[in-house]
Amino acid sequence: MRHALYWELMEDEFGRARASSLHTDLALSSLGSRTPSEAFEAGFGPREVWAAVCDAAGVPEERRLGRDKPRSAPL
Repeated sequence: MRHALYWELMEDEFGRARASSLHTDLALSSLGSRTPSEAFEAGFGPREVWAAVCDAAGVPEERRLGRDKPRSAPL
């Protein structure tokens, strides 16, 4: 998982403002009580950080891969 996908998932699930707040303020016990921002600085990968955020925030399994996006109509 790339950092761009991490941010897409965060914003889809929580909205832009809350995602930004959670990224800097949510202490993740599974990552040594680091915030997601601190976890990235410590070398944790986006997939591991996203999973920890999901666990801490109670994101259901069916939404952990992102929300379904509507397909474009064929031309």
